[in-house]
Amino acid sequence: MSLQQTVARLVERLQPGSVARDVPLERFTTYRVGGAAAAMVGVSDEAQLGVLAEVLAGDDVDVLVIGRGSNLVVSDHGWQGIVVHLGKGFNEITEDGDRVRAGSAASLPVVANWCARRGLSGFEFTIAIPGSIGGAVRMNAGAHGREMADALAGARIVDLGTGTAIDRSPDSLGLGYRRSNLTDKEVVVHADLGLAPRPQSEIRGLMDTYRTHRAETQPAAAQNAGSVFQNPPGDHAGRLVEAAGLKGFRVGGASVSTLHANFFIADKGAPAQDVYDLVQEVRKRVRDRSGIDLTPEIRFVGHFEERLEGVPR
Repeated sequence: MSLQQTVARLVERLQPGSVARDVPLERFTTYRVGGAAAAMVGVSDEAQLGVLAEVLAGDDVDVLVIGRGSNLVVSDHGWQGIVVHLGKGFNEITEDGDRVRAGSAASLPVVANWCARRGLSGFEFTIAIPGSIGGAVRMNAGAHGREMADALAGARIVDLGTGTAIDRSPDSLGLGYRRSNLTDKEVVVHADLGLAPRPQSEIRGLMDTYRTHRAETQPAAAQNAGSVFQNPPGDHAGRLVEAAGLKGFRVGGASVSTLHANFFIADKGAPAQDVYDLVQEVRKRVRDRSGIDLTPEIRFVGHFEERLEGVPR
C-alpha cells in the first residue's frame, strides 16, 4: 500500500484534524531546522495508538515518533513517511506511594519538579535535560553520573508494527549508555519511576546545583540538541573536540559552541545539512588527531548529502 493510501485510511479511522499533510518539522525540534513531513498524525491516548497500529499493520511505511525533538535533526528534504506526534494525553503524571507514572510526552524538567514538590527523590538529575520521558527511555538519557535506568521501574510500550501493547521491565529494554533496544515503531506510552522519600529542601538544593552547572557550562538558550557525541570510555567528547582546536569551528550556519565543545549551535534559518556536515567534519578531525571515532548522540533522519571533502565552506 502506498503512503498516500495509508494516509487516506488514517483520515478515515482517526478523529477529525488528527492527520495533516506536508507539515514543517522545524518547530518540532530544538534545532529548529529541517523540512516537512509527508504526513503527521497526532494521537492523544493509547487507544488512538492502537488504531494507528491497525492501519499501519503490514504497510511498509516509514514511521518517526517525535516527542520534544531534543536529539533530532531532520533533513532539509523532510521525512517521506509518517510522523507520529504524541499529544496532551501523554503528558499525565500520577503517583502511587514512591512510584510515579509519567506519560511519554511529559517534559523531564516538569516531571523532576513534580516529584520534588512531593518529596520524592531519584529524578533530580533530569532537571536540566531538555527532553521527554519517552525519549529518555529510548536513549537512556542521563546526566551528573545518573541515567534513566537508575530510576526506571518499567515502561508501557505499543508496537505500531504488530499492534501489541506490553508492560516492559527495565531489563527487557536493553538499556545501556545512551541506548535501548526499542525499534522505530515501538512507542513509549508511559514510564514508571521508582523513587524514594527525601526532604524537599535537599531535593531542591540538588536541582539548583544541576541548573547552575548547566547555565555555566552549556549554551541552553541557543538552537541546539544537547550533547552531540557520546562520551567514549574513560574520556569526554567535549574534551576531545576542544583538544582538536574546534571550539567555535563553523560550517555554514552551524558552529561548535565556544562554551562547551560537545554542543553545536544552529543559526536561525540554517539548513539542516550544515549541522550534518559540521558533525561529520568534527568527527573526522577528532579521529585524525586522537584515533577515537566519536559516536553521534543526536539522530539524523531523512536524506543528507555526503560531502565531507566540501567542508568547511
